[in-house]
Amino acid sequence: MTTTGRVSFVGAGPGAADLITLRGARRIAEADVVIWAPSAVDVECVREHARADADLVDFSRVTQEEITDLYRRAAASRQVVVRLHAGDAATGGGVQDQHDLCVRLGLEVEVVPGVSVVAAAAAKIGRELTTTEASSTVLISPESSERVQEFAALQTTMAATVSGARTGQFVEKLLAGGYTEDTPVVVAYKVSQADEVVVHTTVGALESVVKQHKLYRPTLFLVGAAVKAPTRRVSATATASADEPLRAARPTRWSRRAASRIATRTDEPIPAAAPAAAPAESNPAWTAVEEIQQSVRKPVEEPAPKPKLVVVAADKPKPPTVNASTATPRKRQARKARRSAD
Repeated sequence: MTTTGRVSFVGAGPGAADLITLRGARRIAEADVVIWAPSAVDVECVREHARADADLVDFSRVTQEEITDLYRRAAASRQVVVRLHAGDAATGGGVQDQHDLCVRLGLEVEVVPGVSVVAAAAAKIGRELTTTEASSTVLISPESSERVQEFAALQTTMAATVSGARTGQFVEKLLAGGYTEDTPVVVAYKVSQADEVVVHTTVGALESVVKQHKLYRPTLFLVGAAVKAPTRRVSATATASADEPLRAARPTRWSRRAASRIATRTDEPIPAAAPAAAPAESNPAWTAVEEIQQSVRKPVEEPAPKPKLVVVAADKPKPPTVNASTATPRKRQARKARRSAD
């Protein structure tokens, strides 16, 4: 148990409950208070790993002053607090200011890295963002950045999180910076979650695609030749176009089990629960992990018993037979005399 109170800034990954790191899951299971935003982090991720008696604080419904008071109470009461961030906590989300504030309050502070949204989107489309033929670096541009045009002039792969409502302004800066209208773009929204949207398009069609899918919240855009969709053979009867979203992920066994085991403590919808809820465990963070591990591990084959060694005794050679004479000395002398007379 901590002696001063601890705050862990945990990267929750792109959203799926099973894409958080094991260390991040453990920190959530240890926490007395979990601060998170349901719009940024999937509710299943919190339900799966948090203790049943932990306090869940919706970050979008409290002020910064209330968060600071919560940190002060944690320092005074030696509480363990987890602040969840979408993606990787070390690459955004205002972690630096919160980290320094906790240090000034005398709290133990740590940052637990996570799977970034950019990495999850690149994995989803199966493209390497830093290929030497197409780009040399990836530039992550925050929504409030005014340097999009400057970054575009470098003609490298750009990863920008922009509000969908400002897509028109974003496109204007891309074109002004040197990108052409046929430059490939990938629209990635809620990657790895059940309602994800991943679309291949171009700079010229980007604004219409965003409106078509009604993406008004912050959305990740990957721009550059490196994200161009690979050419594949398509049958004559195929009707799918390149602008259609990829198939959304289905709820996993992990997610269904999480929703049925931990009681709902927010107003967010949950997936259909399993027929019978499992009893509560002391450490929910590891139960699902262990079950997944056991399900994919091959049963260990018992080694065949070693054959018993049968020792066969060798035939012992028989000792030579000695025919000992039993005649008395007198009989022997008489026998010799007869032989001499003959």
